[in-house]
Amino acid sequence: MKKHRLFVISIILAIAIIFSDYHSTLASSVGKETLTMITSPDYPPYEFYETKGGEGKIIGFDIDIANYIKNELGFKLKILESDFNGLIPALQANRADFVMAGMTPTPERRKNVDFSIIYYEAKDTIVAPKSSNLKKTEDLSGKIVGVQLGTIQEQNAKQIAKNVANIQLKQLNRVPEIIQEIKAGRIDAAIVEDTVALGFVKANPDLGFNIIPSMENASGAAIAFPKNSQLVEPFNDILRKMKNYGELERLSKKWFSATSSTKEALSNKKSPTKVEGLNLDFRRIIPDIPFIIKGIPLTLLFTLSSVFLGLLWGTVLSFFKISGIKPLGWFANAYTSIFRGTPLLLQLSLVYFATPQLTGYNISALQAGILTFTLNSGAYMSETIRGGIQAVDKGQFEAAMSMGVTYRMMMWDIILPQALKNILPALVNETIGLLKDSSLVATIGVVEILRSAQIVGANKYIYFEPLLFAGLIYYVLVMGLSFAAAALERRLRRSDK
Repeated sequence: MKKHRLFVISIILAIAIIFSDYHSTLASSVGKETLTMITSPDYPPYEFYETKGGEGKIIGFDIDIANYIKNELGFKLKILESDFNGLIPALQANRADFVMAGMTPTPERRKNVDFSIIYYEAKDTIVAPKSSNLKKTEDLSGKIVGVQLGTIQEQNAKQIAKNVANIQLKQLNRVPEIIQEIKAGRIDAAIVEDTVALGFVKANPDLGFNIIPSMENASGAAIAFPKNSQLVEPFNDILRKMKNYGELERLSKKWFSATSSTKEALSNKKSPTKVEGLNLDFRRIIPDIPFIIKGIPLTLLFTLSSVFLGLLWGTVLSFFKISGIKPLGWFANAYTSIFRGTPLLLQLSLVYFATPQLTGYNISALQAGILTFTLNSGAYMSETIRGGIQAVDKGQFEAAMSMGVTYRMMMWDIILPQALKNILPALVNETIGLLKDSSLVATIGVVEILRSAQIVGANKYIYFEPLLFAGLIYYVLVMGLSFAAAALERRLRRSDK
């Protein structure tokens, strides 16, 4: 009996050693203990935020699969987020080790990244108002059809447009925006994956969806990796194991069945408040208000940091422009021309995605946002500060020089305080502009106020309520800045008397 026990214990220890060696070998082969996954968490039930009570945790079908793989392979998991059309660029910039976002391995994508085996197969559908009777692809002739930018549905819609005459495609960043365009009457229909379409149709009883027969298996989801990644085969082994043991089926039932029943209950709720044809019920977002409010400190941190650093950099540039040293003046003018002449969103994307490849430093989304807005606002502020300095009476310069004050002390103690006092309204306007433009950093995964509202809207399959609440927050913050600036301006006026 003892020999039998010893034999069993030996077998268990051997298996444990084998798995331990496998994990350590795998970890050493990729050179890291923590894997970074990037996703687009506005696509329930695949991935979305749990927003009740302000938790801000990303959950969903893909997240459960990623955690299962993590446990099997013995890695730690870090999750980042981005817009869907920024996921593959993030892989190419080495910002993440893999992508899970219900992504289909199309031939075009395979040219840029590697994919795992398919872990879930969905179907494409036509979503349209029930009264429109748009049920087949042939019915879309002469219609405007909405698709999500960068998805397999966009590719399928282009294929349909080759076979059906006069289809006009409209690409948008998010599915909630597409649904809202249908409800507004600006597009006639949309091509959306069935698991996602189900939730929106349940929440909007005036809409219906019909499966496209010729594309029943067109939307298989797979995990994306950088080219030649050593993770592809280990991940495939775990996915095959999950299929064989029924784990993938269990998770699909957990998320897709639960989502359907939840949205059915949601659609049965009647909205008591109607405004010009809009059914608004702000009670639906009450549990999620703490999550939206959590974006306020991040928005203020981003704005105030960008304003402070932009003011410093703009002051330096303004000195370059008035220094009389031609190379410095040429540099400052060329810099201002470039940053004022190109879109801010383009600058943000270049800083975020190009920095890791050019410098090897994995800049965070918040750092990229602050750096971009600092560089951009510095260009605008340099012109404002230059104008303020040149508006100071020349007698101030002459008096300081006649008293033997050095140029540096004269600028710091005499000229700049007067210039800043003159340009205070312009600086306040720049600050307000930065506060509102901070919503652009949502495109690279920073969850500020507007992004939080969009996440809540995607989770609840609604559009206006969270956005209107976010608008109220922005308005309150802008009014607070305006009142503070007015108080400062009054105080400065009193100090002049």
